[in-house]
Amino acid sequence: MSPGRPARTIPGKDFSLSESQSSRAVQQVAHLAELRRVHEAFAWFRSHARQLQELQLQVTAIPAPPWGEAPRSDWLQQRFAELMLSDVHRDEIGNVFAIRPGNDPKAPYIALSAHLDTVFPAGTEISVRRDGSKLYGPGVSDNSSGIVALLAIAAAMRAAVVPNRAPIVFIGNVGEEGEGDLRGMRHIFQQPKWSANIASLVVLDGAGTDTIIAEGLGSRRYEVTIRGHGGHSWSDFGVANPIVGLARVIERFTRTPVPALPKTTYNIGIISGGTSVNSIPESATMRVDTRSASVEELDKLERALHEAVDHVIPELTGRKREELLTAEVRIIGNRPAADLPADSQLLKAIRAVDEHLNIVAKVQRASTDANIPLSLGREAIAIGAGGTGGGAHTIHEWYDPTGRDLGLKRILLLTLALAGVSGE
Repeated sequence: MSPGRPARTIPGKDFSLSESQSSRAVQQVAHLAELRRVHEAFAWFRSHARQLQELQLQVTAIPAPPWGEAPRSDWLQQRFAELMLSDVHRDEIGNVFAIRPGNDPKAPYIALSAHLDTVFPAGTEISVRRDGSKLYGPGVSDNSSGIVALLAIAAAMRAAVVPNRAPIVFIGNVGEEGEGDLRGMRHIFQQPKWSANIASLVVLDGAGTDTIIAEGLGSRRYEVTIRGHGGHSWSDFGVANPIVGLARVIERFTRTPVPALPKTTYNIGIISGGTSVNSIPESATMRVDTRSASVEELDKLERALHEAVDHVIPELTGRKREELLTAEVRIIGNRPAADLPADSQLLKAIRAVDEHLNIVAKVQRASTDANIPLSLGREAIAIGAGGTGGGAHTIHEWYDPTGRDLGLKRILLLTLALAGVSGE
């Protein structure tokens, strides 16, 4: 998730707390913020601002294409080990874990996560630089800023010896972007060790402090391939053309009406096929992205896509072999839509933290790693890591760390509000 991804304020939802609930939560956060050790952690953020920038440039320079996050997993595992965290390890698909033990051995984990992967394919030139107050590089904001925030929270708590009551698990996960299809977070919540023992998940994704992703935007993605006999543009003229078939499917599918509420969208993002301008192609492929807050609307779009294919193929297919076209529709991504209840403890806590820090944040909907636990009925949100960013998902991406410490204070106070502090 990044500022450049679809996100919207949720109409018709009341996320307000009662006056008494709000007052108690804000008082708890204010008490935490007054603790000497928490003040020392806040000071660590300011005194190590330059070091955090250097870490951000380091991790951005490590390519992490979809399904190729291993070098970045290695890097993060080493950083966790240097912070003397417990049980530092990687799982079989590359997710990286580290635990800060709590004083209550029976308490469930509070989890902080940041995705390791970027949208940039293998072979993309990764050039990082500093220019004035800004850092530049593909993925420098989405999600190097989240990764660095993980390390900053762990380091500041260690330096200030903050005595958290519940254990905290820090997670660098793979497979959030694109066709990764949230595979890292799916894998984590399929493991009983984690699914049964994580009370709340706070996803750190991108820059900023002005949003709370409390609801997961559902999405389904498809690959549509049309195949034919192929041939020469002159001598085989008249042979059924898969690209023509694909074009007609697109034309028909994109006439599908979608509602404004719940907001529902579709996009043809990739088209490929053919070998030369004077060859009738043997195949043509497109990739389609559909998104909605409603499972029912996603179902309607899926039916519309299949109906478009089923209508067009018979129109273009003749009796002869060279006139034959076939089609395959394959789902390549499925992110569940889900809602965080308005009365959840996690939402109360982040609202109280924001009130204490004078942050005005909107509850929004987007597709993030939080979709997975939310779809399982667990408490999860995604928030930014502070600072500002732009150019997300382009090679011109940038991050400005000015004000990062506000985002880190927000994350730390939220973590402590959930985990509790012992002996204070």
